Amino acid sequence: MGYLSPPLPSGISRKTPPLSAFSDFYGLPSNPVSIYNTGDLWPVRQGPEAQRVLREARLICQHPIQDVWPMLGKRIYELLDSLGVQWSTIDPVRFAEEGKEAGPLYLWVGVAPRSLSFEHARAAADGCKEILSNAHFPDAEVAFRESIFTQSAGPRLLSHIPFDDHTAIRNPFTPTLGIQIAPRDTPYFEGTGALYLRESSQTDRVFVLTARHVALPPPVHPNKLSRHLDAFGEAAEGENPRLTATRQELQGKLAKAQTTIVDIDEFHSEITKNWTLPSQRVIGHILYAPPISVSTGPKQFTEDWAVINLYHEKIDWDGFRGNVVYLGNKISVADFVKKMHPHPEGRSSYQYPLDNLLQVKGVVPEEEIRNPKQLDGNEEFLPVVKNGKTTGVTIGRGTGIESFVRQYDNYGVKRTSMEIAVYPYSYRDGAFSAPGDSGSIVVDGQGRIIGLLTGGTGTSDSTDVTYLTPYFWLDERVKEVFPNSYLYPIVY
Repeated sequence: MGYLSPPLPSGISRKTPPLSAFSDFYGLPSNPVSIYNTGDLWPVRQGPEAQRVLREARLICQHPIQDVWPMLGKRIYELLDSLGVQWSTIDPVRFAEEGKEAGPLYLWVGVAPRSLSFEHARAAADGCKEILSNAHFPDAEVAFRESIFTQSAGPRLLSHIPFDDHTAIRNPFTPTLGIQIAPRDTPYFEGTGALYLRESSQTDRVFVLTARHVALPPPVHPNKLSRHLDAFGEAAEGENPRLTATRQELQGKLAKAQTTIVDIDEFHSEITKNWTLPSQRVIGHILYAPPISVSTGPKQFTEDWAVINLYHEKIDWDGFRGNVVYLGNKISVADFVKKMHPHPEGRSSYQYPLDNLLQVKGVVPEEEIRNPKQLDGNEEFLPVVKNGKTTGVTIGRGTGIESFVRQYDNYGVKRTSMEIAVYPYSYRDGAFSAPGDSGSIVVDGQGRIIGLLTGGTGTSDSTDVTYLTPYFWLDERVKEVFPNSYLYPIVY
């Protein structure tokens, strides 16, 4: 798995209005280019100073199509194959203007850049609509966009110190989940460690679970505060009291920042001394990594995982917290609780972890992924969170209907799989993931595991849709090889 990040298209033959091609999906993280949409035309503001309409992708839960989607989706992509469409993803989704109600179900099809004209997209959409109508979903629509699939991917680790001013700076050097990893021989292929597993109750071996393409990447080649304070100058007699208050506030911040700089310089010296050489940063070795496969088993999921044997001496076990997700300070406590529990009933009973460490415990069952129990307004939804190497802590919305993902190798061989899709929480929140986040574990607000992040799609460095392999299935695959393995116990 990996990320879809092609260049912007040029030269494609289109009969859609120019504003439509670049405005239909404006607001999504990568602003993907639209080729053709069925259904009613979407509004486009007119005039030389008109701003484009912001749109968001909304998840699909408890839709009648869910029960027949695996077979129906296969008929859709087989039709696209027969028409020579170089598709990359098929995502069941709804779209909405920012802050408004979502529209009908769309099959959002990603295709290789400059590979599909307006005319051919319309013909393919008509065929898809016929299949949908015959399956009793005449109101479902089809939309084509452009995208291409590409794969991305010393001393002991420091202990996590809660309630410290520099926790966010220390965090990359601690074993909290979201740990940044890369193969020693190809350190430029960076990814994220997902979970800690115990081999069994009879041994001391501890594993790190991640995506295989992180552990074994494929062979691809390819302080403003000081200036802000200076702008106020020296205090003047009789100046505005608000300006005086602002000056005093910023002077306090500057004093704190100067103290922080001293502390960080000391921390930098420690890291430079003990972590400079690659040999000092090796934390383990690959123990097991099955070949990447797609459409694996009856559920057709992607098998893209690896187990790393963690070197025992690399962990300060007295301070080790196990499987905890560091929530950081990028998202405020109030905002986190509101997003993860938008309904007042759930919000009143939720307890945010005081040390910013969300304990991972349990697994979200398949039935609950398909039929979430939480409400956002009157709609069911599955709020999710992760801490990844590239984008850090982000919150998204999981969907109950899987997406189809298509990969092509160098010889044109097609491989198709199904994945759980995660969309940005909102337009203002931005992308849920980016290249380098592969291998992250994605959990709900209670810390229950949803899936392993394996890739995403978009038409730039931003990601519109993130894909997960569900953990309820992945756990079964791991236990086929390590039958007595289990999540590292909760550390109190």
